[in-house]
Amino acid sequence: MTDDDKVAAAEQAQNPDNEDGEVEASPEVHFEPVVKLEQLEEVKTFEEDEDVLFKIRAKLFRFDKPTNEWKERGTGDAKLLRHKVTSKIRMLMRRDKTHKICANHYITQDMKLTANVGSDRSWVYQVLADFAEGEARPETLAIRFGNSENAEKFKQEFIKCQALNHALENAESGNEAKAEDVLGEKEDSDDDEDDEETDL
Repeated sequence: MTDDDKVAAAEQAQNPDNEDGEVEASPEVHFEPVVKLEQLEEVKTFEEDEDVLFKIRAKLFRFDKPTNEWKERGTGDAKLLRHKVTSKIRMLMRRDKTHKICANHYITQDMKLTANVGSDRSWVYQVLADFAEGEARPETLAIRFGNSENAEKFKQEFIKCQALNHALENAESGNEAKAEDVLGEKEDSDDDEDDEETDL
């Protein structure tokens, strides 16, 4: 009789009801984790201070000038976000699963959406300052949608956001001009007061 046969015979003697020598499962099995994970504090994405004006699924590409080819940046939801305080609108796109930013730029008046050659469901445009890589870089981007209807919806919303940002910039520059006028008038009145004081 070998050692394995002896072990099997000993188990059979201990459990006469269990003919196969199998161990019955216990419903109260509990294992302590080797490493305890701490609850993370709330992670800020800086989207909390913004309202989503438009959201659509898309794939983003960037043009790499040294290799002269398009490189995929990621697939995910392209969002047009308006800041609750400043009212400025930006485009933000994060990759699926990893949530890494692949597009992050303000929508400015100088951006022109042009149809991509041979496709009615994608647009190409240039950005002076895209912050997806952490620092501002000029980029040529192409955004592709599932169908031409989604591409057209995106274009309409993009143009609306351009107009809103442009109106906001004009209002800000108009306010600055008014502030300069007020400051200029105040300085003139201060000079008049100084002249009156010297006359006395």
